[in-house]
Order: sequence, then C-alpha cells, then structure tokens
Amino acid sequence: MLRFVPVPLIRRRSAPPPFIRHHLPLLLAPLRHLDTLAPPALPLPRRPSAKDAYFAVVHHIAGIVRRDFYLERTLGRLRLPPPTPDLVLRVLRAAAPSAPLPALRFFAWARSSSASYRPSAAEFDALILPLARHRHWSQMWSVAADMRSLSLPLLPSTFASVIDAYGQAALPDLAVDVFNRLPKFDCPQTTAIYNALLSALCRVGNFHGAYALIRRMARKQVPPDRQTFSTLVDAWCAAGKLREAQDFLEEMNRGGFKPPVRGRDLLIDGLVNAGYLEAAKEMVRRMTKEGVLPDVTTFNSLLEAVCKSGEIDFCVGLLHDASELGLCPDISTYKILIPAVSKLGKIEEAFRLFYCAVDDGNKPFPSLYAAIIKALCRAGRFTDAFGLFKDMKVKGHPPNRPVYTMLVKMCVRGGRFVEAANYLVEMTEMGLVPMPQSFDSVVDGLKHCGNHELAKRMEQLEVSIRGY
Repeated sequence: MLRFVPVPLIRRRSAPPPFIRHHLPLLLAPLRHLDTLAPPALPLPRRPSAKDAYFAVVHHIAGIVRRDFYLERTLGRLRLPPPTPDLVLRVLRAAAPSAPLPALRFFAWARSSSASYRPSAAEFDALILPLARHRHWSQMWSVAADMRSLSLPLLPSTFASVIDAYGQAALPDLAVDVFNRLPKFDCPQTTAIYNALLSALCRVGNFHGAYALIRRMARKQVPPDRQTFSTLVDAWCAAGKLREAQDFLEEMNRGGFKPPVRGRDLLIDGLVNAGYLEAAKEMVRRMTKEGVLPDVTTFNSLLEAVCKSGEIDFCVGLLHDASELGLCPDISTYKILIPAVSKLGKIEEAFRLFYCAVDDGNKPFPSLYAAIIKALCRAGRFTDAFGLFKDMKVKGHPPNRPVYTMLVKMCVRGGRFVEAANYLVEMTEMGLVPMPQSFDSVVDGLKHCGNHELAKRMEQLEVSIRGY
C-alpha cells in the first residue's frame, strides 16, 4: 500500500552528505584519466545569510505584484514590517518592467500602508519609464505630477526616456510637447534630451524638424556628442541618402561643431546600421588604400555585421590589412572573429587570432577558449581539445559552467563517455553544479557502451549533489 510522505517544498542549502564527503574519492578513482583542478579554497556557504533572506523577500513580493490580481489583499495578509525605500525600490525595479500597472498599485499600497514611508525620486523614476514604454501615458503623467507636488526633482534622463518612448510609438508631436514642457518641471534641456527628440523626429522621417532642432542646439549652445551626429547620419543612410549625410557633416564642420569622431566613421556606422554592407565595405576598402583607418569601435561594428552575413574570409583579410596600417584591435575584435572562424572549422586561423590577442596584451576569457575547443571536438581532435582545456586552467583562466557543459556535450557526441564523466567530477570539485541533462547523457552513454558500474557511480554522484 502506497503512503504519502510529505516532502518540504524548500530545502535549505546544507553541507554535502556524509556519503559524498567520505566515499567520493574511492568511487571516482577510476575516472582520473585527466588532470583536474585543485579543490576550491573557499568552502560553500552552509546556510542562507541575512542578505539572501532579504532578497528572497524582495523576489517573493515582486512575484505577488506581477501575478496576483488581488495583490493588496495578499500583501496585507503577509503582515510585513513597514516598507522601506530600499525594499520598495527593489520590488519596483523587479516588477515594473513587465507589469507597470500592478507595480503602480504596489507603490500606492506601500504609501498608504505606512505613515512613516516617504518615497524618494528613485521610486518614481523606476515607475515612469516602464509606464512610458508600455504607453500608459495618463498614469505616467499622474506619477510625474505627484512627484512634482512632493518637490522631488525629475532627472533629465527620465524625460529623455519618456521622449524616446513617444518616438518609438511614432508620436513625434507628443515628444515635442514633452520637450516644450520641461521648463515647467525645472528640468534642463540637456544633450541627452535633444538626442531623444532628434531620434523621435528622424524615426518618422521629419528631417526638416531635425535640422531645426540642430540649429536650436547651436543657438542654445548645447554641445552635441557622437550620438547627436550618428542619429541623423543613420537616418540619412537608412533613407538611402548618403550624399545628404555627407553634406550634413561638412555643414556642421564649417559651423564649428566637429563630431567627436571622423565623419567617415559615422558614415560607415550609418551604412552598417541601415544594412548597406557592400557600401560600408567599399568605403573601408577605399580608406585602407588611402592609408586611413576607422576607429576600433567602427571597425568592430563592421566586422560584426559582415560576420553575421557569412563573409568571414573578408573580415580576416580586412583585419590583416588594417593591422599592417597600424590599427590596434582590442579584445572585442577577437571576440567577434575567433568564434566566427572556429565555427567554420578554420582551426589554425582561430589559433593564430587567439595568440595574436595574447601577444597584444589581452587576457583571454573562457568563451574564447570554448570556441576553439568546440571546433577541435567537432573535427575529432579531442586530444588537442583536452590539451587546450588544460592549458586554459594552468594559465589561470578557470572555466565556468557553460564551458564545462559544452565540453561534456562534445565528449558525449564523440563517444568519450569516461572523459565526460571526469569533467562532471571536476565541475563538482569547482563548486559548479552540472545540469541534469549532462548527467543523463553521460549515464546513458556509459550504459550503452556497457560500463554499468561507472554509470551507477555517476548516478550516485548526482543524487549526492542534488539530494534526491
């Protein structure tokens, strides 16, 4: 006869059970075919701290706000202590992006439930932007008016986000209205606000209004930044009007407003953002022939766009030509190229780029190693992959959970089940918890090849880690 045994829904984090502490070295001794990392120096925490409990409360309240229709009644039954500004702010930041109206109800509940609670400007700012993004305009302005009645300052960044939200909703007239109402809120019209309105006008193709706004910036002596120039140049390029974009940059240059980067860099960015890759590639070719180079940020954006289109060879050649002319690639350059080259199976080229990154003084991170290791495993070169993984650990780059998971998966695909089991053990020694799918694939593979004893030991390891 079956009996129901109650199981607690929430388990506290505890020390490993005696079985795993005393018998793990004996059970897994046959797996020691590869070098492993030393056990972690710091012990795992045995129980949740007060900080963990605090954030658990924040997470629980945010879940109630997002999902409970009668959230005021549910919160009242919890008998919470008087809300603090920090608690309310964290709940609003967690719940408002996906549920702004329930978050507004929670904010009203917090203000009414405790007379000692005094909201700050941060709580209002955490509400205004989500309300604007979800196009709850009336509620947004009600919150802004309430904020003004409490003599709390509204930040220019908040108004810039509101104007940008109107622009994304294709409501440029309302964006202009917000811009004109800023003096009533004692908010300065900063460069970020001008950029937001400029983006709203360019999004609907109102270039005449955008030019008028640029002239207003000149009259008000508001200094433009790169975003100011790139917004208008991107809009021109998206409309297929490269000549107008060039004329605009020359006109601004004559007027004394020089862009913070060279004009051709902005044009390349605009062409890439608009999808005109061939025109951007041709412009870069002309620049390299003339001995002129774009800046690294522009170069990386072009490489990323061209790599996504599949022209990896062009990117490798372009990097070679640019490096000969004096371009100093940064780690982002190699972060774009190494995974792309590795995915095509060009392992030697990936190694060359990898060692170039090291020679340039960059410290490789696990994802760069992972791309090459995965390519080696796909090519069946598991010995080289294991050697590179060992080199990664020796040189002080501890692998993370995604790298281990990828390596276990590739070992299983290649029939290297014992090695995959060994890497699962390494993960546990590092304090990383393997995914259940990793254990399942390794155990199934071991059973399929007849190694039932080792498969049973891996099952025992999983049970000892997860506690069930």
